[in-house]
Amino acid sequence: MTNQTFKTHPERMALHNEIHARPPEALNAPLAISHTVMVCDAAERDASRAHVAALLREHHLPLPDATSTHVRMDLGPFRLRWELHTEFVTWTFTRAMDAEGFGEREPATAADVLPQTWAAGLPGQCLARLHLWVLPTQSLGTGSLFKHVLHEDTLVASTVADGHGEVYTDFAVHADGYSRMVLLAGSMTPRRLGRLVQQLLEIDTYRMAALLGLPAAREAAAVLAYAERELAALADAIRTATRNDEPQLLDRLTKLAGQVESQYASTHSRFSASAAYFELVDRRIADIAESRLAGLQTIGEFMDRRLTPARSTCQWATRRQDALSQRVSRISNLLRTRVEIEQQQSSQALLGAMNRRQGLQLKLQSTVEGLSVAAITYYIAGLVSYLAKGAQALGWPFSAESTAACAIPVVLVGVWWSLRRLHSRVFRD
Repeated sequence: MTNQTFKTHPERMALHNEIHARPPEALNAPLAISHTVMVCDAAERDASRAHVAALLREHHLPLPDATSTHVRMDLGPFRLRWELHTEFVTWTFTRAMDAEGFGEREPATAADVLPQTWAAGLPGQCLARLHLWVLPTQSLGTGSLFKHVLHEDTLVASTVADGHGEVYTDFAVHADGYSRMVLLAGSMTPRRLGRLVQQLLEIDTYRMAALLGLPAAREAAAVLAYAERELAALADAIRTATRNDEPQLLDRLTKLAGQVESQYASTHSRFSASAAYFELVDRRIADIAESRLAGLQTIGEFMDRRLTPARSTCQWATRRQDALSQRVSRISNLLRTRVEIEQQQSSQALLGAMNRRQGLQLKLQSTVEGLSVAAITYYIAGLVSYLAKGAQALGWPFSAESTAACAIPVVLVGVWWSLRRLHSRVFRD
C-alpha cells in the first residue's frame, strides 16, 4: 500500500487540537481552589501573558509562547491554571489542604500561598472570585459550614454527578472579596472530579460574564424610551405636515435614525455575548446532573429564578432595538414616499408650464414667420425693381414700378411655400 501525499490545510492541526483545548485536570481531594476572572482589553491580555511568564521565570519553569491561550503548571506550593478567553482571563490556583476539622474555623485557601505582590498585580478588572473547597467525604453536617464558611440564610445545595457528590454555596461575596463553594467529592474518580470542578468554576464565570449585558440593557432602556416617544411624535407630525414642514421632519428623523443605529451598534455585540454566556450557564448546570437536597434550592433553580429577569431584560432590549430600527425604517420610507410624490407633482407642473411656454414659442415663431415672409418679399421686390430699371435701357417695355408690382404676388407665394417646406422638414427630423 503506497502512501499518498496531500496538500495540508495550514490550519488543520490548530483546528484538530481545538477539541482538546482547555481540558479538565484529574484531581484528588482534599483541595483548596481559588479562581479569579479578570476582564481584559487587548493590551491587558498581552500583559496577562507577560504576568504568567514573570511568575514562571521566578520558578525557573518553561515560559509560554506568544500564541499560548492556556497554561497549566505545578509551582510547588500551588498549581497554576491560566486561560485566555475572548473577553476575560481566568486564573485558577490549586493546593492540597488538610480537611481535618473543616468548618470549625476559617478554612485555608489557595490564595493564601500566592506571592502577594504578584497576585495584586493581575492585569485587568476583577469580575469574579471564588474559593472552592473539595473534600473527600460523602456528607458533612451543614451546621459546621455556617459558622465559618457559608451563610445559612442564602444556602443553595444539591447532589451532583448523578448523586456521587454534593455541592454547597451561598452566592455571596464574603469579606475577602471571594464567593465560596464547598464540594463533597465522595468516591468520584479523579477525572470525573476534575470535570465537575471545571464545570462548577465555569458556572460562576459565565454567570458573571452573562450579567455584563444587564447594565448596557438598563442604559439602552432610557435611550429606547426617548427614541420611541420621538418616533411616535414624528409619525403624528408627518400625518398633518405641510410641504414646508417636511425638511424639518426629515432632519429630525435622520437624527433619530442615527441615534438608534449608533446605540444598536454599541450594544449589539454585548447583548449577543450575554446571550451566548447565558446558554453556556444552562449547559454547565445540565452537565453537573444535579438533584435536590431536602429543603434546599438547587443551583439550577436558583439560577433560573435569579438570572431569568436579567436575561429577559437583555432579550427585551434587543427586541426593542430591532423593532425600533424597523419602525424608523418604515417611517423613513413613508416620509420619503410623500416627498417623492410631491416631487413628481412638482415635476408634472413644471412639464405643464414648459409645454405652455413651448406653445407660446410656436405661436410667436409663426408670427415671426409671417413677418419674415413680408420682409423677404419686400427685399426681393426691391431687387426686381432695380433689375427692371436696368433692363429698360436694354428695351424692357414695362416700368420698374409695374414690374415690381407684378412680381410681388409671385415672390410672396414662393417665399411662403419655401418657409413652410423648410418648417415641415425641420419638425419631421
